[in-house]
Amino acid sequence: MSTTLKCPRCGKLTTWEHNEFRPFCSERCKMIDLGAWASEEYKLPTQDAPAAESSEED
Repeated sequence: MSTTLKCPRCGKLTTWEHNEFRPFCSERCKMIDLGAWASEEYKLPTQDAPAAESSEED
């Protein structure tokens, strides 16, 4: 019995075994997700995030 899961990008059911694009269902979903990371659509929180500066510098 093969393990099935939902593609994290499109939600389509896909198999884990013998799937070169896992956890995605296809190369398309894999590349869309990579593009989202590259364009900073996803961000990870950090402890030392810089505070926004409200003072104007001339």
